[in-house]
Amino acid sequence: MAGQHRQKTIGGIGTFREIDPVKSTGDLVLDKPLYELGITGIFTKTLDVAMLNGDIDIAVHSMKDVPTKLPKGIVQAAVLKRANFMDILAFKNNEEFLGAPRGHYRNRKSEKKSTMVEPLSNPYRSDLRGNVNSRLEKLKKNDWNGAIFAAAGPERIGLEPENTIGLTWMVPAPAQGAIMVVATENDTETREICAELNHRETEICTKLERDFLRELEGGCSAPIGALAYIDKEEKVNLKGVLLTVDGSQKLEAALTAPLGKHESLGLDAAKSILSRGGKRLMNELQGTDLKTNVFSTKKLTDAQLQKFNIGIRVDSEDFIKISPNRISPIVLKKNLGNIVFTSKNAVESLLTNCSPAELQFDSIYCVGRKTKRLIQKKIGPVTHFENSATDLGNYLVEYMEGTQVTYFHGNLSLEDLPTILEENNITVTKVEAYRTKLSRKICA
Repeated sequence: MAGQHRQKTIGGIGTFREIDPVKSTGDLVLDKPLYELGITGIFTKTLDVAMLNGDIDIAVHSMKDVPTKLPKGIVQAAVLKRANFMDILAFKNNEEFLGAPRGHYRNRKSEKKSTMVEPLSNPYRSDLRGNVNSRLEKLKKNDWNGAIFAAAGPERIGLEPENTIGLTWMVPAPAQGAIMVVATENDTETREICAELNHRETEICTKLERDFLRELEGGCSAPIGALAYIDKEEKVNLKGVLLTVDGSQKLEAALTAPLGKHESLGLDAAKSILSRGGKRLMNELQGTDLKTNVFSTKKLTDAQLQKFNIGIRVDSEDFIKISPNRISPIVLKKNLGNIVFTSKNAVESLLTNCSPAELQFDSIYCVGRKTKRLIQKKIGPVTHFENSATDLGNYLVEYMEGTQVTYFHGNLSLEDLPTILEENNITVTKVEAYRTKLSRKICA
């Protein structure tokens, strides 16, 4: 539940005349986890509209719920001193279940938290939504072993559960434990009053965490954690983490800079993660329901994905997939004569059947420079290559020694090469080295 406030100013000091409770979309839709709602700002939009309409003067939010980009006309007026930033695991009677085998049951707070608690045991999970009071009541009434809370929530209202474990190894959500006050940009008087409440250290740290989040484009659905703090030597330390939804992959970055030269830490940490595979993970996290801006029919590498600007959703899948066939060892032990390859796929498929040392060919002919390089690297010298199958066929008719050829090919091979050879009295032994099929994802 969020609070919207009517403010009356007396002698330059702000006093609150009215506090109007407002339920946001995130409070009302409790039968779906946050990541299924597919939108950011679900806890703040209702208050944003009220503020822009002039119905309220300020709004107070849990800072981790606030989108990294505020609506036009609304600005951050103050950040209150941070409370406990940790996550805690509240449990019922004992903590034996923490060492239970896989399959044990536990509740999860959200998709973001469930991903980061995987080291506990990876049990079955259930979503838990609502305010702190209702979530504690649900934990009490259900057969769950425990539930995860941001520690600041129960502590602020004096309802910290009796049995808790601090999840010190878990990187919290960006800006967790902090409170943000927002006001309209043109309300100078209100902003000046709120500025008296601002805690500078918390403001610095939460800005870096939100910079990290914004650069990674993570909303409620993305398992992203970030924590910044200023140590006794006045150095700003930031740790950020990005995970896949199932927790199987994790990318981390930890950076430090002197206070005053810290401004880029959040962006630098995010860019470090993006450059090490983060772009691919973010594309996976966006989900299939969101619009794809660019689709490639060739699987893109991490390096290629980095070339796209942040904000462009990219997906890729190989249009044609290759499945190597099993080739009988008896066939490969024969004197195969002149060997012909018209693609790298045929070479790679052959190599799945035997080691390069077992392939002793007298003369190898191929199509394409890449195929030639692969053969020379893996098998041996290439006698001759051409840029097309037709040109290679004509060359073999004119210059090849002998009248027999073994042709390794795919099931959909359409080259004219066998026809050209057979029409010139050259015997062609065809060996189907692989099969091709179209991607189901592209054809669906």
